Amino acid sequence: MSLTDIHKRHLLLMQHTLSILGHSLAGVSQAMATTRRDPNDGDKGWSVVEVLCHLRDYDVIFQGRAQLMCTAEYPPLPGYDHEALAIERRYNEQDLRQVYAELVASRGRFVQFFQSLTAEGWTRAGIHPERGHFTMTDACVQVGTHEALHIEQILRILRGDQL
Repeated sequence: MSLTDIHKRHLLLMQHTLSILGHSLAGVSQAMATTRRDPNDGDKGWSVVEVLCHLRDYDVIFQGRAQLMCTAEYPPLPGYDHEALAIERRYNEQDLRQVYAELVASRGRFVQFFQSLTAEGWTRAGIHPERGHFTMTDACVQVGTHEALHIEQILRILRGDQL
């Protein structure tokens, strides 16, 4: 399988995980989204809306990192404290449907970004704050895998399941 095939498959995954997320949230009320917490973390666990805000914000963060890799030569990529962002941006007070709509819009831009990359653009890389050497392919793969982990978390919250 060529890298081009891998890129296409992960772009499709980026679209499918977003669709799965939308279907998973279809019957979820705002009250349910803000009061149920991840049972693995007790009272400190995130709510559904907090997880969704995290996905929305990290979609933008991942895009920024990828764009930086295109414009700078092997740049150090900025790190972020996801727990601090949840507090600063008051995630649990945000509207579930609005956050999902913002994620959908962001994802559309991100998919277009990846689709616009030339062969040379796909060779760009940077230094990830936690992983070190980080390629554009890594950036593409990261989106769907990150989202899949959090979809599982959202479903666990909604069901009240512990691992």
